[in-house]
Parts: sequence; structure tokens; C-alpha cells
Amino acid sequence: MTKAMDAKEKLLGTGARSSRRKWLFGSVVTLAAAACGWYWWQSAQPKAPNYETVELKKGSIQVTVTANGKLKPVRTVSIGSELSGIVARVLVDVNSEVKAGQVLIELDTAKLQSAVNQARASLSSAKANLAEREASVVEARAKLNRFEELNRSSGGRLPSRAELDEQRATVLKAEASVLAARAAIEDAQATLATKETDLQKASIKSPVDGVVLARSVEPGYAVAASLQAVELLTVATDLRQLELEVDVDEADVGQVKPGQPSTFTVASYPNRHFKASLTKVAYGAAASTDNVVTYTTYLSVENPNLALRPGMTATATIETARKDDILLVPNTALRFAPKVQAASSGPAINPMMMRRPHAGSIKTAKEVGQGQVQRRQTLYVLRDGKAQKLRVTTGLTDGRMTELLSDEVKQGDRIITQQLKSNI
Repeated sequence: MTKAMDAKEKLLGTGARSSRRKWLFGSVVTLAAAACGWYWWQSAQPKAPNYETVELKKGSIQVTVTANGKLKPVRTVSIGSELSGIVARVLVDVNSEVKAGQVLIELDTAKLQSAVNQARASLSSAKANLAEREASVVEARAKLNRFEELNRSSGGRLPSRAELDEQRATVLKAEASVLAARAAIEDAQATLATKETDLQKASIKSPVDGVVLARSVEPGYAVAASLQAVELLTVATDLRQLELEVDVDEADVGQVKPGQPSTFTVASYPNRHFKASLTKVAYGAAASTDNVVTYTTYLSVENPNLALRPGMTATATIETARKDDILLVPNTALRFAPKVQAASSGPAINPMMMRRPHAGSIKTAKEVGQGQVQRRQTLYVLRDGKAQKLRVTTGLTDGRMTELLSDEVKQGDRIITQQLKSNI
């Protein structure tokens, strides 16, 4: 009896445990199904878009043009020799400071001095010849006077008419020889002056105050100047004032004007910015490389401590426009276009708005001075949690920030720059 009751209780206990397990399993399945349904329902609900924004602030904008070029002296003079000869002395070297009129090189003057002496002797001979011719004139006139007196006293019988005419011709010839002798003197004087000038040119002098940049001659050097003057030295004017010549691209040359402030750097001083002032822009094209035309632009450079040297390669930055205390918007905001929004987050946006803004989206563009162009562009402002599309007028841009000219926006507005993925 007791054994039968124990077996019954065991059977009933096993059945109860099995029922509890089934109930627990069913509950877990039901909860999981409910969770999946809630998750699916939540996923199906439209999500409000999440935007990244920046605060609209005021600031300064600077528009610049960058160009490369080389430093040069304001004026460079190549000094040569018009004469052929042997160099006797070189009185300066590279970096020597020289003054206008200072003797730099002397040629051997032996032959030149001989030529001067010969010219002087020729002049003396010409003067002596003139004196002789003048004496002949005096003699011929005296003889003519005697003939004429005899002719009057003899009643025209003596001397004969032929003799009288012959003596008159002799006087005229003597007078002509005097003129020729005087011309010979002038010729001899000119020859002497030329030879003396050549002698002076044997001492080659500096035409300007400056510094010797290059020297290509030594004592004993044979100068042959038969066809053209031989370059012996290169002298630059004061190196405390230099000129920077840069090549400005044709796309930027319209913005570059004389008087614009500029800075530049050189490889020798990479962390130092030197000041320069734009003086002129060439009208003629400098060169065309790979179908890109450039125009030479000249900048004046002060070099008081001689840190800069002619020939240095420089990178110039020319300020073409500048404005202060203006509203500035990042260029990323002007390129932003939101994705299509769900109905619950606001009015639907035309899918065409998803296209990135391009030149065709600019309705108007006009020049307003200083290289500034006003354009109508699209901007999105976050207001009441929604992206509000605005058409705004923009001005100067430096490639990173752009000036805002419209009254539709004000300082402190939240400008949308990109749309972020919504959190689930």
C-alpha cells in the first residue's frame, strides 16, 4: 500500500515540473516575439534627421593669389670693354661695393698711348702745313698786286693779260690750299680726340653705385672686342632695394592690381614672411606652359639687412581683397543638400535637392569691385529642429569661408553643414 502511494506521488511530481517548464518556455517565446515586433515597429517609424551645424559668426576674410618667381636687383649693369687688349689690373671682386665713376679694370695702354702720340704728331704736321699754305697766299697776293700796278702804269701793255689772269688763278689756288690745310687740322684734332678717348676707355669705370655680382676676368686676360663689347663684370644697383618678378596665372591676373599688399617666403627662411608691394602687372603674356598663360607681375621689396639675395626663388601671396567684421559661412554649408525627409519630420524635399550645388544653381552673379562676385546660392538653417532652405546672396570667398550678404540670416543662426545618420 505504501509503495503504491509513493509511486503515485513521484508520477504527479514529474508531471508538475514538466508543466512549469512548458509555461516558462512559452513565456520566453512570447516575450521574444513581442520584442521583435516592437523593434520592427520602431524601425518602421520615420526618424527625425540629425544634422551637424555651426554657429553663424562674424569675422574677417582675405582673398589672395599665389605666384612663384625670383628676386632680382632693381637694375643690373653688364660692364664690358669696347677695346681689344690685355687686362693689366682688376681692382674689384665679387661683393665689392662700387661708386659711379670708380675705376674697376685697367687695360694695358702701351699701344693706345702710341696711337695718341701719333695723332698728336699728325696734328702738329697739319698745323705746320697750314702755316705754309698761308705764306703761299701772302706771296701770291703780293705778286698779283705788282702785276696790277705795272698794268696800270703801262697803260695795259705790261704784263700781258694772260700773265695777269694766271697770277689771279695762283692766288685762288693758294687760298683753297689754306682751306684744305685747316680741314686737315680739324681731321687731325678729331683723330687725336678719338685716340685719347680710347686711352681713357682703357680704364673701365662703373656707371652706377652698386655691388659687383659677377666677375669673369683676371689680369692677363685677352679682350677681343672686334664685334661686340665683352662682358667683364656685372654690377647691381643697391641691393637694399630688390624687385620680385612672379608669374601670375591668367585666371587670377584680373584680380591683381598695383598697390596691393603682398608677402612672400624663400627657401632660406621658410618660417619668415617678407613684405612686398605690387608695383605693376605686364600687359604682355610672359609664357605659355601646357596651355597655361602667365603674366609677369613686379613687386617692390625692401632689403635693409641684405638677408635676401638676387636669384632667390620666392613664393608670393598677393592680397586682392579683404573685409572685416562680416558674417562668414563655411563653404561646406553652401555645398550641403539634405537627404529626402520623412513626412513626420517636416515637408518633403524634392529629390532634385539631393544634387550637389553647381554653377547652374547660381541664378545671378555680378562683379561688385575688388574682385568680389555676388552670387545667389542655397543655404540650410536649422530652425525648430527642421532644415529650412534659404536662397542667400554671397560675396567674397577664400575657398574655405564665404561672406554672407543676405538679411535672411543673422549672427547666431545654426547653419547646417552635413546630415548625420539617425540613431535607432
